Amino acid sequence: MISQIVTLVGVLVGALTSYLSVTVAERTRHRRSMATRWDERKLNAYVEYATCVKEVVGVAKSARRAEEGSEAHKEFMAAMEEGELRRSALFETLMLLAAPPAIEAAHVINVALWERLDRARRHDPPSVADVDEFHELLNTYHDRAREDLGISNDSWQIG
Repeated sequence: MISQIVTLVGVLVGALTSYLSVTVAERTRHRRSMATRWDERKLNAYVEYATCVKEVVGVAKSARRAEEGSEAHKEFMAAMEEGELRRSALFETLMLLAAPPAIEAAHVINVALWERLDRARRHDPPSVADVDEFHELLNTYHDRAREDLGISNDSWQIG
C-alpha cells in the first residue's frame, strides 16, 4: 500500500513538474513572439515615417524650384500637402510604438519639415544648409530608432 502511494505521489510530482515546465516555456515563447511582433511593427513605423519625410522634403524642394503658378508647381504643392497629411498619420503611429528619445527626434524633424513646407508655400529658394541640417536630423532619428530596436551602431557599420 505504501509503495503504491509513493508511486502515485511520484507520478503526481512528475506530472506537475511537466505541466509547470511546459507552462513556463509557453509563456516565454509567447512573450518572445510578442516582443518580436512589436519590434517588427516599430521597425516598419520607423521606416515608413522616414520614407514619408524624405518624400515630402523632395516634393517641397521640387515645388520651390518649379515656376510659381505653373501646372507643375500646383501639382507639387498638392503632392506636398498630401504627403504632409500622411506624415502626420505616421507620426501618430510612432507616438504609440516608439521610445521617447525616438519620438523627440521625430518631433524635431516635424518642426524642421514644417519650416521647409512654409518656405515652399512662400516659394523661397532652397539652400544647401537646409539639406545638410535635415540630413543631420534624420541621422539622429535613425540613431534613436536603432537604440530603441536594440541595434548597436557597431553591428551595422562596414569596415
